[in-house]
Amino acid sequence: MVSCRSMSPSAAEPPEPLVLDTPRAFARAISLVERGGPDADALMRRLGPMPLRAWTIGITGPPGAGKSTLVDRLISSARATGWTVGVVAVDPSSPFSGGAILGDRVRMMGHSGDRGVFIRSMAARDSLGGLASATRDVARLLDAYGFDVVLLETVGVGQSELDVVKVADTVAVIAVPGLGDAVQTLKAGILEVADLFVVNMADRPGAERTTAELLAMLQLGAGREDGWAPPVVETVAVEGRGIEALWAALERHRTHLEATGALAERRRCRIETEVLELVDRELRLGLRRLVGAGGEIGSLLAEARDGRVDPHTAAAAILARSGLTRGEGDCDAVVAIPGDAADGRR
Repeated sequence: MVSCRSMSPSAAEPPEPLVLDTPRAFARAISLVERGGPDADALMRRLGPMPLRAWTIGITGPPGAGKSTLVDRLISSARATGWTVGVVAVDPSSPFSGGAILGDRVRMMGHSGDRGVFIRSMAARDSLGGLASATRDVARLLDAYGFDVVLLETVGVGQSELDVVKVADTVAVIAVPGLGDAVQTLKAGILEVADLFVVNMADRPGAERTTAELLAMLQLGAGREDGWAPPVVETVAVEGRGIEALWAALERHRTHLEATGALAERRRCRIETEVLELVDRELRLGLRRLVGAGGEIGSLLAEARDGRVDPHTAAAAILARSGLTRGEGDCDAVVAIPGDAADGRR
């Protein structure tokens, strides 16, 4: 187990260590991480440079695709192999409280008495990438706590909701018949993200067409650098049909990742991305504090807001004043536009 100390900058003496040796203590640590702030950062730093060990599977797809029911079935499959399972279900946020609706956890109540399963619902809040901002840290805590498999269920999938690839080793994209053209439903970028596709509710009319469209889309796409060909698996999650085939496909992908060295490479890339995103977050917060403090930087922002200077010039000046400079472009380079382009005609 991991012993962590919640560090409060306002406390004269640090509180007693938070020992993650019970589900209740572990849930409290997750709540601390979900709230964010200095205490959450201190807790994550206390974890140290622990290697990623848990097999992390991302489950994403449009609302109503049956993701929660599929996750519930996958929990059973993992438990049948003797593996422990941690689940992070990212729910839509309540427009009033900002909290999670908790619909996912309700559908997984059958595992509530299993000590080898831990389920946590999180609110997406203002995240546009399909994951709550603290999801990665919660997944890391599940790994550190000793879970063998971590299942991440995201809010949905679209052109901007691809953040699950930054956290998961294996990504399963769920599609269902009756939601229109699968090629239009799964926008650009999904082909590169998905390690396998699942056509859930395959007993509905149009399931064969959805599967055929996905297969055709995969055949038209460029081959993947890692040599993996994403399969398409049909399931009826509410009846448990196709779950064995889905779990077998997931395990084949994990075996492929391990055999080719892609698993270690993915995890190295994820850690690098995490570091850069944390630095980016702190830089943005620091700049906002400088702007809020007024002074020269605040004046530059006011000049841009009042139209006295263009946004690019203001941004460059703010970066320079903050010590964060970037390469300057060639301001003397002039692109000549022939004809009457100056007044909008060609």
